[in-house]
Amino acid sequence: MPRSYRAVDHIVECLASTGANHIFGVDGANIEDLYDAAHFHTGVTAVLAKHEFSAAAMADGYSRSGAGLGVVAATSGGGALNLVAGLGESLTSRVPVLALVGQTPTTLDGRGSFQDTSGANGSLDVEAVFSAVSVYTERVLRPAEVGAALSRAIAAARTGGPAVVLLPKDIQQARVCAGAVPQAPAVDPRPIGDTHRIVGLLRDAGGPITIIAGEQVARDDARGELEALRAVLRARVATVPDAKDASGTPGFGRSSALGVTGVMGHPGVAEAIAASAVCLVVGTRLPVTARAGLDAALAAVRTVSIGSARPYIPCAHVHTGDLRTALRTLTRALAGSGRPTGVRVPDAVGRSELTPPSCVGTGVRYRDAMAVLDEVLPDGADIVVDAGNTGASAVHYLPARRDGRFAVALGMGGMGYSFGAGIGMAFGRANTGRPAGRTVVIAGDGAFFMHGMEVHTAVQYRLPVTFVLFNNNAHAMCVTREQLYYDNVYSYNRFRPSQLGAGLAAMFPGLMSMDVSDRGGLADAMRAALEIDGPAVIGVECAADEIAPFAPFLTATSESGAGSHISTVKEGYPDVAASA
Repeated sequence: MPRSYRAVDHIVECLASTGANHIFGVDGANIEDLYDAAHFHTGVTAVLAKHEFSAAAMADGYSRSGAGLGVVAATSGGGALNLVAGLGESLTSRVPVLALVGQTPTTLDGRGSFQDTSGANGSLDVEAVFSAVSVYTERVLRPAEVGAALSRAIAAARTGGPAVVLLPKDIQQARVCAGAVPQAPAVDPRPIGDTHRIVGLLRDAGGPITIIAGEQVARDDARGELEALRAVLRARVATVPDAKDASGTPGFGRSSALGVTGVMGHPGVAEAIAASAVCLVVGTRLPVTARAGLDAALAAVRTVSIGSARPYIPCAHVHTGDLRTALRTLTRALAGSGRPTGVRVPDAVGRSELTPPSCVGTGVRYRDAMAVLDEVLPDGADIVVDAGNTGASAVHYLPARRDGRFAVALGMGGMGYSFGAGIGMAFGRANTGRPAGRTVVIAGDGAFFMHGMEVHTAVQYRLPVTFVLFNNNAHAMCVTREQLYYDNVYSYNRFRPSQLGAGLAAMFPGLMSMDVSDRGGLADAMRAALEIDGPAVIGVECAADEIAPFAPFLTATSESGAGSHISTVKEGYPDVAASA
């Protein structure tokens, strides 16, 4: 420890005591004392990112991996404001994150200091800004309040969402009692909820039961508990797009997996729900991206919900902040003599896919690329997907790995999220209790141009991350919109050609980085990348004119007469798992 015991030393010691052993951020004058304290603490690693948005994504990905509370640190001014988009994602997706944000000294509040965001005397009020993208925000004004403020923030974050502690520089540097024992963060008991409200309905179901599993299943690591309940109910399970690893992967009822719901989901889900006696929604609010195409079926079927937030659709809801315990309680009530007797086991699970119009452009088709990844990615690999056509294709076609995580940011859909989140997952893996493994980031060139320089962070820390960059020299989803909705008379969204793999290889000597243009080259490159020690980059040439499996686009294509009719039948691709 340093010779003096400062407030920042207290903060770092407290974080270590909670198991939060990584701090992601970008250093700067008004947060450097926190980095100094982390340097002298053997149980905490401070990771330097290239941009505060990516640092927030690292904390988000760390938390989603199951490693524990993700912590992000940023300095004042622009550094602080760069966190907003990342924290907005965590808020909307209900991901626990703690943000420690440096501020100018309190003695300069309202006196025109550089980066004054105290809100005093006409300065920007950053507390108000962060209050809009967090479940809790507090500005600490006295050193003695640091411990209590940190405790309150951590407790708030654990309810699901980011909490922000604003730390003026003089407060960080102030000395606290050297003999003080770090204050353990208070953990408010999370409500379990009265599951008996829905036991009777499930027990008396006179037909098939369909479960829609959501992001809280992943956040609370309730995968095993969900599978136990599924087995008792003999139910089929669909997952929302940002919870693909919640159910249906090998070892968790894959034979009963219906696939993914929503705008990039599988059409068979709606058919299964419509044929059900009861639909049980677990751990999701079912936002539009997750329920598109399901409203009519859900309205016609008795639907109930259990989770930390009531769904957007009207239904009976059991509130629970502890999904694992709630699902165990529900399963016990429905086991043995309480087992449902009227549940009818459905016939074989139907397999369905969206089939976009064919594309004759150069490069690798999305579906072929996902078939290659499905073939070569091992069990235990974590997959982090970015926004856009690339993300829609991965969500629709690529199954999660057995014992692996699958993350996609659909709260705000911020492009470039996957680079930071994948790095956060890679750092957090050791804390999850799972064996060492590889993280695979799947992103487009548009996302890369926004936050792809975090590849350097993976190089800096020699992380086992493979970046698969689909390069169509465009914001391709926006190109599709120009074609479908604006008569294809112009394009703002096509780029000058680039070779991302070759470019990064030149920038970072020693980094395995290459470009491929066909399916065979991608397979060979992926196998090689999975064997190396450290990061790798593979640029995949694809076509900006290819339409991704995104239901609104396919509907528009069909209605306009452009391209082929949307098919929902799996055709000629036996090498892609149907339960993606």
